[in-house]
Amino acid sequence: MPCTIRPATASDVPRVLPFVRAICDLHASKDPQRFAVRSDVLERYAAWLPLRATDPRSVLTVLEREDGTLAGYLVGTVEPEVPIFWIPECGWIHDIWIEPDQRRQGSALAMLHDAEARFRAMGVKQLRLHTGVFNEGASEVFAQAGYRPSVIEMLRPLE
Repeated sequence: MPCTIRPATASDVPRVLPFVRAICDLHASKDPQRFAVRSDVLERYAAWLPLRATDPRSVLTVLEREDGTLAGYLVGTVEPEVPIFWIPECGWIHDIWIEPDQRRQGSALAMLHDAEARFRAMGVKQLRLHTGVFNEGASEVFAQAGYRPSVIEMLRPLE
């Protein structure tokens, strides 16, 4: 089914929260030491996402099917960089989720390109994101969109 990318509104947030749950569950199932979330993660997102919808320095978009149901979302913010680096800030894509039935149809790539245009219009010079090392499909899409690995985050539990 064809989809449209559009800016999200606060009224979209309840329909986005199941995607938040899905992305959190996926990551936690693959690496619980790194990606276990607080029990109130949905309440936190329910408070945070409406702010992103109205913040001129954030991107919150949804992927909407012709029938009005949502098939995905993307959220990103402009974040400050450590002062020793040349770039004072970057766009940070926190989450992107595409429903399984909509995957491998170019939706994620389209959402990334849309976010890129929105961040560029804000004057942002660089975009960044994280993905789990287990998420090869996402890594492939990010590479197609022009992202490249730049750091390796390493984890060592001390418990």
